Amino acid sequence: MDAPPTLYAWAGGAEALERLTTVFYDRILGDPDPILEPVFRGMDAHHARHVAAWLGEVFGGPPVYTEHHGGYPHMLGKHLGLGLTETQRARWVQAIGQAADAAGLPDDPEFRSAFLAYVEWGSRLAVQNSRPGATPPPEAPVPRWGWGEAPPYVPGD
Repeated sequence: MDAPPTLYAWAGGAEALERLTTVFYDRILGDPDPILEPVFRGMDAHHARHVAAWLGEVFGGPPVYTEHHGGYPHMLGKHLGLGLTETQRARWVQAIGQAADAAGLPDDPEFRSAFLAYVEWGSRLAVQNSRPGATPPPEAPVPRWGWGEAPPYVPGD
């Protein structure tokens, strides 16, 4: 049996993830979300592309974020001291799920289960790492996220 494709490939690669993050940040900043807009106000013009590169690497794509943006230590540095709240985290999870729909990411249950599992896990770490006085490990690999318990259904297997 062939190995299942990576989440990166199943999603549609870099183009699909850039579409996702562009839709997400356009929505947050274009129609200011009172919960999330303050977090992203003044963000770098390339932020959406950088987040897409992070997600691409996490989901099994090429190590673009590590090679060009500093990998885990850089991502960690972006969250330290932000003081993200549970309300912001929950809204971010909801908004990225809605953006996935709008961006045309696959909507099969297996992909969305894996996608949202990472979003939940990663957003909870972001809240923990953003607390004042947090001391997360300064070095770690970029996580690699797979299908988990529900690999994709492929007719004929």
